[in-house]
Amino acid sequence: MLKPRVLVVDDDAGVRYTLREILEASGLEVDVASDGVEALERLQLAPAQLVVTDLRMPRMDGMELLRKLVAQNPAPRVVVITAHGSERQAVDAIKAGALDYFRKPFEADELVAVIRRATETARLALENERLRGELALSRTLVFASESMGALAVLVGRVAPRDSTVLITGESGTGKERLAEAIVRASRRAAKPFVRFNCASLTAELAEAELFGHVRGAFTGAVRSRGGLFGEADGGSVLLDEVSELALPLQGMLLRALQEGEIRAVGEDRPRHVDVRVLAASNRDLRAEVARGAFREDLYWRLAVVELHVPPLRERPDDIPVLARHFLDRAAERLGVAPFDLSDALLARLAAHSWPGNVRELQNAIERLVALSPEGELDLALLSPGRASPSSEDPSRLREKMDAYERGLIVDALRACAGNRSEAARQLGISRVTLHDKLRKHGIGGNDGASS
Repeated sequence: MLKPRVLVVDDDAGVRYTLREILEASGLEVDVASDGVEALERLQLAPAQLVVTDLRMPRMDGMELLRKLVAQNPAPRVVVITAHGSERQAVDAIKAGALDYFRKPFEADELVAVIRRATETARLALENERLRGELALSRTLVFASESMGALAVLVGRVAPRDSTVLITGESGTGKERLAEAIVRASRRAAKPFVRFNCASLTAELAEAELFGHVRGAFTGAVRSRGGLFGEADGGSVLLDEVSELALPLQGMLLRALQEGEIRAVGEDRPRHVDVRVLAASNRDLRAEVARGAFREDLYWRLAVVELHVPPLRERPDDIPVLARHFLDRAAERLGVAPFDLSDALLARLAAHSWPGNVRELQNAIERLVALSPEGELDLALLSPGRASPSSEDPSRLREKMDAYERGLIVDALRACAGNRSEAARQLGISRVTLHDKLRKHGIGGNDGASS
């Protein structure tokens, strides 16, 4: 069960000690601060779900602290301590947003009763955040581990707010899926969501792709384009591999984040856009800042909220549920009967370190299904370089691989709402190649494809 954390704020060391002893004896995690200024500093280091604060303190009194706390998002629950006979102060505190109060000198029983009510309220709020986050994540990611559950809590908190989010993690951990979960649970869910790989184009082309260009701005610019930020106006943009963005473009991105303005290539005046920016990187951006490859001011603009996706080797509890998911998905895509998730298969999967993370696991499972004989998984195919197709008719293998390719294309088209240019970009092929494959596999409008 999730346990709320409590911060006790009082300028009297004896009161802090007593409250800490009583609350810790009740099974709560407790931190202390001597006044409102220190309380805010402590909360920056380690957020608390409940704050118990005296009203009369130096530097920053309890009422000012209360007003600052209730303005936060998310705001902790606040219980105030009032002097005997100061009921008026308690009423004012409740009106200002305090959850409850108790009087000083206090009785232990009264204190515990008030704190129990407050912590139960905080616990329910924390549980709601966890459930909301797990629901958002479950639509894009499959997981069972505690570490991903903790990440789901953070997704539940940040998704409804418009904060810029930096998502870090090794390649293949699911950073793009996490971004999708945030967008789906946000107030911009029904608005455009565009993705851009910052390593995919030269600096000049990337500028035009992101911010647009006017006709004739450069060779080949036969018509004006609004750019991805323009397409995403009102919605969200994911900047994948943001560490690869050229330094001049980093300055332009910083302006877009600070001012909400972009300037198309060849345009004289900037224009306003309303875009929530999510960024992802498999590099340590602080290290990139230290070596001068990434702007420090841009890093702090991007990392308003930083979410880290742990590698698969650190969350082995996720391997069985991911394997089951990928087995079912591959069998359906390739048109074969479902396979059992045997103990032997699980043992082989658990013994591997998965340096390529979830993406490597997905590829291994899909290769296993595509190349195994009908009705039986050939576990030898899990070993690198040991694909043994001789046990099956080559024509049958060709059919399976064609079905696999067709499934990838259909999935990409659906993810891009039928936009063929974007689907080709995600698949890493040209639009012409995509058209050839659409004709080859007989994919038309009914599969979500559009021009």
